[in-house]
Amino acid sequence: MADFFLQALAQVGTPSVLLLILIGVLFGIIGGSIPGFTVTMAILVVFPFTFAMDPVSGVSLMVGVFVGGYSGGIVSGVMLGIPGTPSSITTVYDGYPMAQRGEPGRALGIGVAASFIGTLISVAVLVYFGPLLASFSMNFRPWEITALIIFALTLVAGLSHGALLKGLLAAALGLLITTVGYDRNSNLRFDFGFDALGAGFEMLPVMIGIFAFSQLMGNLEKLRDDPQSAKGANTNVAIPYTRILRDMAGQKLNTLRSSLIGSLIGALPGTGGTVANFVSYDQAKKFSRHPERFGTGIPDGIVASEASNSAVAGGAFVPTLALGIPGDLPMAIMMGVLILHGITPGPLMFEQNPILVGAIYASLMIGAVVMVLCQLLLVRWFAKISLIPQQILVPVVLMLCAIGSYALNNNLFDIWVLFAFGILGYLLWKASVPLTPLILGVVLGDNLERQLFRALELDSSWLTFLTRPLSALFLSLAVASVIFSLYQNRKIQRLQADEATSRNA
Repeated sequence: MADFFLQALAQVGTPSVLLLILIGVLFGIIGGSIPGFTVTMAILVVFPFTFAMDPVSGVSLMVGVFVGGYSGGIVSGVMLGIPGTPSSITTVYDGYPMAQRGEPGRALGIGVAASFIGTLISVAVLVYFGPLLASFSMNFRPWEITALIIFALTLVAGLSHGALLKGLLAAALGLLITTVGYDRNSNLRFDFGFDALGAGFEMLPVMIGIFAFSQLMGNLEKLRDDPQSAKGANTNVAIPYTRILRDMAGQKLNTLRSSLIGSLIGALPGTGGTVANFVSYDQAKKFSRHPERFGTGIPDGIVASEASNSAVAGGAFVPTLALGIPGDLPMAIMMGVLILHGITPGPLMFEQNPILVGAIYASLMIGAVVMVLCQLLLVRWFAKISLIPQQILVPVVLMLCAIGSYALNNNLFDIWVLFAFGILGYLLWKASVPLTPLILGVVLGDNLERQLFRALELDSSWLTFLTRPLSALFLSLAVASVIFSLYQNRKIQRLQADEATSRNA
């Protein structure tokens, strides 16, 4: 392991790749600093620029955006009281009150330090558990992989904020989208009379349209409904380094616990930084000797939030690399980068592409160091960036998205695909349909079809899925996740009904 890691470090340590990591981290921080832009949006904008790069350079750039984006959300959260990304929501609870007391530099410094430590701990989790999981999954055959993908999709749908049916329908729609074009037996399906659809939809325009377009249109709609939502902030920030070192010295256990929670939750398909954010903050409050002070501007809350959401980075790579199952939406896009470079994530990746795996390890560590330096040295400028009006931001980002989609194949049709799926994504967003299951359905659909057909070619009996222990286990877990989600939905509805009844009484 040490040999391939040193070889990967030699490739990542070249000036050109280090520059790409720096650019990625800077863009990620900027993206995370702008309210409503999100980590996913930043990754989608950078995605097309990786086409002409070699795999190590392309992945290193994306890892830089990934690391920077998760830490960038703290800027607008502290300065404006608006989380730059959903994974920084609980950062606002204590970061903004601390800034309002006249200590914005302290709040930002604590958040950056916690993000740095959380990322390093998550890398350790990835380095240790990634190969173990890959070694275990080497025994997976088409039946197990098919069942695992089904389980991942139902788990994601079940975490769709009380909208289980909508989540399952979104995942099914994502799978349906992948059936456009020729199948593996050269049979043409659903081309709708367009010759360009013979090869199916390109993944990039579909993902950008569904998520980025709908998100940007939603931001403009919110701005129209509440034009006073853009707030000003004092961007004159100074970092008290000595004070931050003292604060972090008293947060050792909180930092370790929050980082491990983030790594663990990041490794679960469909969870990601937002879930880790709330769970870690809740646990920090429960273990605290002074829980009543949470939300008033204390370091404990900032550390719990930022260490956990940054630790998601390494944890989310574990199932993505070892099983080919994205841990969250940004990881689904990262998986798309690997696929476009001809690399298939899964158990064999650790054997067939060890240098690339080592490059991901190295990029995460280097990205964490670059993130700390950039945040501490350029924090005043990042604070100013968080004030960019949406009226300027939206058209610029849409233009970049269109250029990226066109650059994929130099094909104008891909821009129409982006536009069409953008409208679809916006309508689904208006209908409160979760978009994450839809995106993961698009990413995993081809692999699901390939593994399912392979399993049936080897054994035409569907009962084989139930007679093989691991595939039966994954299918049972899929059913259990749906049943548990139904139970949770009914419980939430019952509580809401009780609250409504008590208010009326």
